[in-house]
Amino acid sequence: MKNVNLSVSIIAKNEEDRLPKTLKAIKDIADEIIVVVDSSTTDKTAEIARKYGAKVFIENWKGYGKQKQSALNKTQGKWILFLDADEVVDDTLKKEIKKIVNSKDTKFNGYLIKRKMIYLGKPLKHIWKEDLSLRLVRREANPRWIGDIHEKLEIDGKIGIIEKGYLLHYSYRSLKDHLEKTINYAYLSALDFYKKRKKFSFLKLIFNPMWTFFKAYILKRGCLDGIRGLIISFSYFVNAFCKYAFLWYFYFKEREESSIKEIKR
Repeated sequence: MKNVNLSVSIIAKNEEDRLPKTLKAIKDIADEIIVVVDSSTTDKTAEIARKYGAKVFIENWKGYGKQKQSALNKTQGKWILFLDADEVVDDTLKKEIKKIVNSKDTKFNGYLIKRKMIYLGKPLKHIWKEDLSLRLVRREANPRWIGDIHEKLEIDGKIGIIEKGYLLHYSYRSLKDHLEKTINYAYLSALDFYKKRKKFSFLKLIFNPMWTFFKAYILKRGCLDGIRGLIISFSYFVNAFCKYAFLWYFYFKEREESSIKEIKR
């Protein structure tokens, strides 16, 4: 069997427009590419992934953490690089990854990668400035994904930083895509709150959206990113408002259904 040094792990749903750029950037350094496609996908994501030599698995959606864990479990590489379908490894980062996975004396079990956000065609410098994300890990470090909405990758052992190169994150296809996902994330967060029986707060419905907007636009200096910064700051407002509105709605429906059952008795 071929020696698998580097596996690339990706989950995807309806990504036929963005996945080619992601796969093209890493196909010459990956010994194996694993793509887990959401079974509700309606476009040619799976077909495109296979075109780039990926092993494709069609699976029902299990939540972000579980879906990424499923992709991880299918990899065979000594090293695993985790990517989202809207992230592209630039040439400098690709060279650094190649050096690490081919080195015999690497002292770290995982590496944080610098990620640069590209929003509506332009890199952001303030509100969504560069961040660090754990993406390259050794298999022997026991990597595992925790959480289903705000998932997190954990490993055993020391973690280093790749100082050169970027993971370019093409976050949203359009403004419409951004706002739709903002509301969807709010819905999922509210559903998680509801399942955990967290109480609805009228005060949070009023003040949390205003606070999140202020924090994004002023404290995180979204105001310096122009119209893009304003739009993003407002999306935080929308997310916070919808999250608590959905939470109220879930409890409202619960009470309504209980009342109907009581009347039928």
